[in-house]
Amino acid sequence: MTIPVDLKYTKEHEWVRIEGDIATFGISDHAQEALGDIVFVELPEIGRELAPGDAFAVVESVKAVSDVYAPVGGEVVDVNEVLEGEPEKINSDPYGAGWIAKVKISGGSIELLDADAYTTFLEE
Repeated sequence: MTIPVDLKYTKEHEWVRIEGDIATFGISDHAQEALGDIVFVELPEIGRELAPGDAFAVVESVKAVSDVYAPVGGEVVDVNEVLEGEPEKINSDPYGAGWIAKVKISGGSIELLDADAYTTFLEE
């Protein structure tokens, strides 16, 4: 899968799409591939305040249980409830239907990479 150029990425393999003051988070194609078949997603509470780098969700696969970290700080304003019944959406469409949460940005961010820098990071 190609790495979308309109997103930013973290070295922990999260992606973020920033539209105005709303950031949508998910895990990258690389992350879902490494995890294998995802069987459960623990979503954050709406209204929760996140600092950059906070663990905000848990993704459980047949291989591992992994925390998902917030690329930017802010308040959780929406979660992808579809994942509660269909966690495999993260495997089939990590950058679209597999998004995890939306945050109203109020804080800073951890180091974010553009698509080229993330590609280089994956190749290292």
